[in-house]
Amino acid sequence: MMQISDSYNQKHSLFNAMNRFIGAVNNMDQTVMVPSLLRDVPLDMEEKDEMVNSNGATNYFSMRDMHSYYILLKSIRNDIEWGVLQGDDRKKDKNTMDKSRVEDGDAEEDLEKLFHYHLGGLHTVLNKLTRKANILTNRYKEEIGFASWGH
Repeated sequence: MMQISDSYNQKHSLFNAMNRFIGAVNNMDQTVMVPSLLRDVPLDMEEKDEMVNSNGATNYFSMRDMHSYYILLKSIRNDIEWGVLQGDDRKKDKNTMDKSRVEDGDAEEDLEKLFHYHLGGLHTVLNKLTRKANILTNRYKEEIGFASWGH
């Protein structure tokens, strides 16, 4: 019984979500032998419909072709694996914000809530990006005619 519960919790861990995303992007990268073939290839209609927000606005991905999407996913994977370099200005702004929060005296209470909020958001985004990397991989296979090969 404990093993089932642990498996369920591990499925929802940030570490596993990052590994799934990195694996999906690695698979995409190995499958897409000629990335330039993705230029000017639009997303299929089902995917476009899914990318319209409830207020009718389209999101970031829907404005791009599959090649731009491919480059973006690889860039995010690299940021996860190697870290994001931040300029001195961004660090100063962050330190200023952190200082003001500590001076307010409620920083310790907010840290746990803030952590859980961002953890949940990051997990959601990673799951969506993983799905999109898998969609791109399958769409590439369709475009070059080997969709019937193993997934």
